[in-house]
Amino acid sequence: MPEINWNDTINLASKITFKRFWNGIKVLGSFYAGRLLKKPVQWGYPVSISFEPTTSCNLRCPECPSGLRAFTRPTGMLQKDFFTRTIDEIHKELLYLIFYFQGEPYLNPDFLEMVKYASAKGIYTATSTNAHYLNDAAAKRTVESGLDRLIISIDGTTQEVYQQYRIGGNIDKVIEGAKNIVKWKKELNSKTPFVFFQFLVVKPNEHQVEDIKKMAKAVGVDEVRFKTAQVYDYETDPNNLIPTTDKFSRYKKNTDGTYTPKNKLANRCWKMQHANVITWDGLVVPCCFDKDATHQLGNLKTQSFKEVWNNDNYKQFRSGLMKSRKNIDICSNCSEGASVWKD
Repeated sequence: MPEINWNDTINLASKITFKRFWNGIKVLGSFYAGRLLKKPVQWGYPVSISFEPTTSCNLRCPECPSGLRAFTRPTGMLQKDFFTRTIDEIHKELLYLIFYFQGEPYLNPDFLEMVKYASAKGIYTATSTNAHYLNDAAAKRTVESGLDRLIISIDGTTQEVYQQYRIGGNIDKVIEGAKNIVKWKKELNSKTPFVFFQFLVVKPNEHQVEDIKKMAKAVGVDEVRFKTAQVYDYETDPNNLIPTTDKFSRYKKNTDGTYTPKNKLANRCWKMQHANVITWDGLVVPCCFDKDATHQLGNLKTQSFKEVWNNDNYKQFRSGLMKSRKNIDICSNCSEGASVWKD
């Protein structure tokens, strides 16, 4: 069983108010009520939301639509006024806010101001970054913003291996950025953000799993977490990314050389019950697997969040998921709950 980081856990627990606790009870209750009744039940509002700072990115990772510049939806930046208006509506129920969907958050010039705003509302805040923009000044502002969790994506311990997936990236900048955060946490006597290296395990880097643990210890980050890679064309794996080590893969190899997902899809989804995603331009989509926002459940530029959460689009999507989840395209390659682990 993985160790619990008590500082991070206590920090998260400190954000729980009575209203957030009661909202969480309602959401959890509706999940089990739906399973019992075999039909959608939705009480309460999301416990967690992902807000997209931008779709822009400096890297060109081969399995990412942002990196591939392959979006059919527009590229842009989340506007602070729209963000604060939405947070004002939902902050009393919302416990956990993830500043990430697609793109590199630090490319948005207002990103840390938005973190600061959400933190002031007592919301636990997190983001994921490739760490190329964590210079000394940005690292200091990050710690001062009140950000609670910083995920640094680092998929290799040498430049040669790192750049095979993080195309266009520089591992020295990543390490420097992580060290800057660690330094400013000490300088400012801050326990936050909780910092961990996230290592996406793919075939080119699977031999460096032990090396990244040593690097994390040397840099001084709080933890290392490993993540299995979502491969879009997983049947044939044209980019040769699926690891040879079974525990590092979301897919099993068939006798004919093709792959199929290990995860069996049940007609239920906890993520759908307690969380959702808001794109930079206000579209509400079910989860992070809908990268191109093809399942638009509402638009916060024309409706309030709470209206969207209970609208007909949401009801139809929830109903379709409980009837036949395997027929929903974004669900077919899902491995919710089994894709990230600590060692």
